[in-house]
Amino acid sequence: MLSAANNELITRVGPGTAMGELFRRYWLPAVIGAELLTDGSPVRLRILGEDLLAFRNSDGVVGIIEPYCAHKLAPLYFGRNEACGLRCTYHGWKFDVNGRCVDMPNEPTESTYKDEIQLTSYPTQEWGGMIWIYMGPNEPGRKLPQLPQLEWARVNDDQRHLSRWIQRSNWCQGVEGEFDNSHVSFLHSWQDMTHFPNYLKEVIEAAQFDGAPQIEVQETDYGFITGSRRRSADPQQNHWMMAQWMMPTYSLVGNPGWPQGGRVWVPIDDYHTATFAFAYHGERPLNESEITSIEGGVAFPPRLTQGTFTLPDGYIIDIGLPDANRENSYLRDADIQAKVNFTGIYGANEQDRSVQENMPSVEGAQVGALVDRTREHLVATDLPGVTLRRRMIQAAKKLQQGEEPTLPHQGDLYHVRSPGQRVSTIDSLAELLADSAAADAKAVV
Repeated sequence: MLSAANNELITRVGPGTAMGELFRRYWLPAVIGAELLTDGSPVRLRILGEDLLAFRNSDGVVGIIEPYCAHKLAPLYFGRNEACGLRCTYHGWKFDVNGRCVDMPNEPTESTYKDEIQLTSYPTQEWGGMIWIYMGPNEPGRKLPQLPQLEWARVNDDQRHLSRWIQRSNWCQGVEGEFDNSHVSFLHSWQDMTHFPNYLKEVIEAAQFDGAPQIEVQETDYGFITGSRRRSADPQQNHWMMAQWMMPTYSLVGNPGWPQGGRVWVPIDDYHTATFAFAYHGERPLNESEITSIEGGVAFPPRLTQGTFTLPDGYIIDIGLPDANRENSYLRDADIQAKVNFTGIYGANEQDRSVQENMPSVEGAQVGALVDRTREHLVATDLPGVTLRRRMIQAAKKLQQGEEPTLPHQGDLYHVRSPGQRVSTIDSLAELLADSAAADAKAVV
């Protein structure tokens, strides 16, 4: 379990908080590039507790700026996106992608007042199908961090599938769940897997055979590799499931073949998270069957509808809305629970959210948000989550003491491929990673 102080530290992400400042040292995915059309509607965001607006101008350049006009604070979301700027519909003030006021039509033509007006804006880069944002210190002469050279961002666009949706919990629940392999034996177990992709069948069948895996963690400069060793039907074999955590919130979850995939968990605020899922093929374009399988909701992403979500303080964001959610009990079906799967809930992410969004909070009213981790009773299979918490808390405390993290400036450290799940006679994670077959699977490409 965590102390109350460390639980507060790891979950609070707003401006000026220790964890929020650590996140701001990294480039973070803000929105999927395809969500922004040239001269199209802006997208309302909140990242790390800060309200923002993303838009693509007439030249195809993306800006992320504060969402209200500097004149009388009218919402720029309703502005006209035209001629390389966003024009407020209230009085016509126009702002470019850098937040500069470039036109003030209700002032005399000789007025230079517009040159004094500057909205908050953040550096952006478009890469790997994503719009990335850097929200950290950016004084003159300061070197910006590097983009993480993740394999899914380096492949061609037609080799990659991206999705984004809201999770109604603190970021920590989602990230920890990625590396809690023992829950696969229960939360994600199925009696009937006729509609599953073959690689998922292999994973679930192995997990159901042995519900008490032996968990190992090998720490790395970027985070860690974790391996879960299970007994298999063949007493001479072990079944390994592998995953990697890459700071601050990237996961790579190894499959025995293509596509590979994982998630990025970007805090919206203390109580909500934007979950980005990626699936990709490293050698060819994804085919129609693979895309249909990815979008079917059995794993990640869940079944989604693009829409708007009203945050508790009234601010609206534009994001994917899971069809199975808290209000409809995640479409839980008692008959399915009795005959088809362990939960009666259809998809893996839908199953995850049913528990992660409904844990008791330290604040009571905000269910699932800031979980009271002082009440936990952890066991050996929780080692990855404990390691993740320790690394993040240590990094945030060092930053508070003036020690800047170096990882954001080492983008090439992210250029790895996750080991796939496989059956092996090897008994330890270190031996598995040293084995030539495993080395090939995790090779830097």
